[in-house]
Amino acid sequence: MYQNIRNLREDKDLTQQQMADFLNITQATYSRYESGTLDIPSAILIKLSKYHNVSTDYLLGQTNNKKPYGNK
Repeated sequence: MYQNIRNLREDKDLTQQQMADFLNITQATYSRYESGTLDIPSAILIKLSKYHNVSTDYLLGQTNNKKPYGNK
């Protein structure tokens, strides 16, 4: 479900632990976000969106457009 989140992390050669540290969560929780076994809270989703400079819709797989709203 959240394949884009994993792809963005891997594109930056980051580990799940590094992302978890940035988000102040455990690696296990982050792993569950990536696998779709745990829903991502909106606050975490916004942090990920800003970190990767993509829209939340892109993170959730609702669009293929990476650009955040307002960027053209």
